[in-house]
Order: sequence, then structure tokens, then C-alpha cells
Amino acid sequence: MEMKEYIEQAEAALLHTYNRYQIVLDRGEGVYLYDIEGKKYLDFCAGIAVFALGYHNEEYNNALKAQIDKLIHTSNYYYNVPAIEAAKKIKKASGMDRVFYTNSGAEANEGAIKAARKYAFLKDGTTDHEIIAMNHSFHGRTMGALAVTGNVHYREPFEPLIGKIRFADFNDYDSVLAQVTDKTCAILLEPVQGEGGLYPAEEDFLRKLRKLCDERDILLIFDEVQCGMGRTGYMYAWQKYNVKPDIMTTAKALGCGVPMGAFLMTEHVAQHSLEAGDHGTTYGGNPLACAAAEKVLDLFEKEHIIEHVREVAPYLEQRLEELKEKYPCITERRGTGLMQGLVFDRPVRDIIAAAMDKGLILINAGADIIRFVPPLIITKENVDEMVSILEQSIDGEKIC
Repeated sequence: MEMKEYIEQAEAALLHTYNRYQIVLDRGEGVYLYDIEGKKYLDFCAGIAVFALGYHNEEYNNALKAQIDKLIHTSNYYYNVPAIEAAKKIKKASGMDRVFYTNSGAEANEGAIKAARKYAFLKDGTTDHEIIAMNHSFHGRTMGALAVTGNVHYREPFEPLIGKIRFADFNDYDSVLAQVTDKTCAILLEPVQGEGGLYPAEEDFLRKLRKLCDERDILLIFDEVQCGMGRTGYMYAWQKYNVKPDIMTTAKALGCGVPMGAFLMTEHVAQHSLEAGDHGTTYGGNPLACAAAEKVLDLFEKEHIIEHVREVAPYLEQRLEELKEKYPCITERRGTGLMQGLVFDRPVRDIIAAAMDKGLILINAGADIIRFVPPLIITKENVDEMVSILEQSIDGEKIC
């Protein structure tokens, strides 16, 4: 069947909640994807920051195949070895104490919200506690995660959402402080905003938040769904600043393609929040997903992924800065590690489409930003290839 026929069938069967690009992907190898007609694409999207180890990693694939032959699913009424082994490795990588497995980042954020509210409820027995989130943040599409997402456009059609949410400005401590009341139970933010425009947190901002939370017994929650798992050159972005959260969420590259997430917490929060019966999930922590996460964490260490990111990320930044200097329509480069963005003075969808025609997969972050979240195994040669195709696409569109 031809590509056009597949797309027509998809449009007739799938709910139209995505404006998809007109290709049907078939397989991957390393940092490249191939469509069903055999065309090759350099992938600087990685499934939206998911496929950190690249495609067709043999050790990862073999670990999943072996687990499939043993046990794919039971339930959380029982223990399973992959869940136990993965939890130990997640604790070591994150510096946190307790793990709850989920199927996605949005579900992890839902659990974090529930844990914070239960923590506050156990202190005073009331249910009118407030959470402070950040403007321009993104935490997911489910109703709780959407409620703390700082974009009115995403929230408005689905209101009323869960209440008692206040919004402050990212990297503006006074703005946060102005929203604090005696009912504030948590402050939630991404250490690096992804969908919100590739904004890293400032160290002073995080340190002031940590101090504020300590003084007032407010829980500090970090959403590391996109910026975690090595993307910033640290396993989790907060580790760069040594500002530890009370609760942290993780997903995306944790499973490297298998739907997998988790929310993590300190022992203190674990002992004073969710109890048996407060939260649950059917699929979360099943043997297959946990075998994936366990192998991912093993490979991060074996293949020195963090060290590699620290080596190649400055080169990506340099090449993106060169593009900014070359093209007047590019107004800014921002981001950290292998989580970068180029800000344009106009919409970027046509540039992304032109790049795809030339064999480069990119995504946006808002209408005017091209986001670069490639597999963490990219090389400097891959960066050069990406820049060459992007230059051809900008020139071809004659936008600068």
C-alpha cells in the first residue's frame, strides 16, 4: 500500500487531534528513521525527547524480547523482579527515596498533585489547599495536569478543572512569593520549560524556592518529564543546581519508547502523604515496562551517555549560534544541553515541513520556535548534517 493510502485510512479511523506531517514512519536505526517508502530522515525529535538511546539498540531490544518471553503483565497486587530492580536504579539515578510507576508523564504529574494535596490534608484536615504553577508551563493533557499547565489556550475549553491553582512567572521569585498564602501546599515547575519555549531555570530562582518551601513546609515539585534522563548533561536537571525537590516526575526517555513514567518522593513525603488505597494504576510498573527502564538505566551508565551529552551539546549550541548570526529572522537561541530552541520572528511550520522534505525531522515549541531534542547519542557529524539541511530549508523558503 502506498503512503497516501495509509494516510487516508488513518484520517478515516483516528480522532483528529493532531495535525500530522504527511509521512508514515516504518523503522529506525541509530539516529535515523525511515518511512514505508524507504526514505531516510535524520531525527532531531527523538519521539519528543523519548528515544535517548537511538533506534534499534540491540541490548535494549534483546532485554524487551527476553521479558516478553517470561512475563508481560501481572498487576500491582503482586511483586515482580523488573519493578524491584528498576526502582533501585531509578532511586540511585535520581537521589530520591520512593518510586511510584505510571504509564506517562501526565499520569506522573497527576500523582504528584495528589501526593501534595494528601500531605497538606494530613497536616490540618482541610481540603482547600493551593498549588502554585508557572505561566507558560506544560504538564500534560489530563485534567489535573492540564489544571497546572500555564497556558490558557490549553485549559479554557475544558474548564472547570481542579481548583485552587495559582500561576506565577517562571524565574521571577517575587511573582511566586506574591501568590503564596497560608493554604499553599506545593510549588510546581519544570527546571527547563519545554513547550513553554526552552527556558532553563535560574539557579538563584530555584534556591530561593527551596528556602521558601523549607521555611513554610511547602512541597517543591519538579516536572522532569522532558528535561530529565540526561538531556541537560545531568541525569536530572535539578542536579546541576543541587536544589533537590520533595517530589519529582519523570517519563519519556525513562522507557525509551515503552510507555513508562514515575513520580518520586523523599522518604519524609512518602511517610506523610499517599497511603494504601489512595492511588493506583493497572499497567504502571508492569514487568515489560520496568525491564525497559532497567535496561535504559544500565545503558546510560555503560555507554557513558551523560558524558557524551556534555561533549556534544556545546557543539550543537555553537552551530545554532552560528545560524542565529547568519539569519536575521532568527532572534534567539536558548536552552541547555541537548534541549535547545531557535526563536524565529515568524511561524516555523513551513521551515519544518521543508526540512522534512529534505530528510530532517524537527518539531516546534510554540508557533515561532524550532525545538531540538535529538537522541542523546548524536555526534558532531550529525549536528553538521542537521545544520546543513536546516540552512537549505531556510534558504529554500526565502524567509530571511
